[in-house]
Amino acid sequence: MLKLISSSTSPFVRKVRVVLAEKKIEYTAAELSPWSAVNPVEDYSPLGQVPVLVLDDGTHLFDSRVIVEYLDTVSPVSRLIPESGRSRIAVRRWEALADGIADAALAIVLEGRRPEAQRSDDWIVRQRRKVDAGVAELARELGDKPWCNGDAFTLADIATGCALGYLDFRHPGVGWRDAHPNLSRLAEKLAKRPSFADTAVPAA
Repeated sequence: MLKLISSSTSPFVRKVRVVLAEKKIEYTAAELSPWSAVNPVEDYSPLGQVPVLVLDDGTHLFDSRVIVEYLDTVSPVSRLIPESGRSRIAVRRWEALADGIADAALAIVLEGRRPEAQRSDDWIVRQRRKVDAGVAELARELGDKPWCNGDAFTLADIATGCALGYLDFRHPGVGWRDAHPNLSRLAEKLAKRPSFADTAVPAA
């Protein structure tokens, strides 16, 4: 059985868990903190980052984008990434943008954990600009469409929903819901799906 090396607060782990649920793939999970003094995730990935997916043959897959691509190919249930063409590129572009927002949001959290004398306010401001610009682009791209890539639920919606959920969790002051009502409607719709409800991060 597949084994997921995970952390419940990671937006990238959540993306993988949502895909596993949507694809109806069974797995076991091991909750490990990559922020421990001795990082236990390094036993599974040379990068020491979650998520890592351990396959039945012992292969270790790391980086959420690689993992979700693998999962979408091993089960025909609920294809989440178009097989080819511009639609596939559009979905992967959505994922890259949403992941970039989550990366910047995480960078702010990590910088805030540094000793105050070592903390860079300029770095935090730069990352916050990425978050704000990225969310604005998500809203512009979504427009009045029912789903990120048009009429069908895809990986684009999963990545977007996980990034926005992470902002709610770590950066509630961003205020993206008031600024972008269309994203708020999408997030509310996603929250009703069992895959999202079952993987919701703890309240801030």
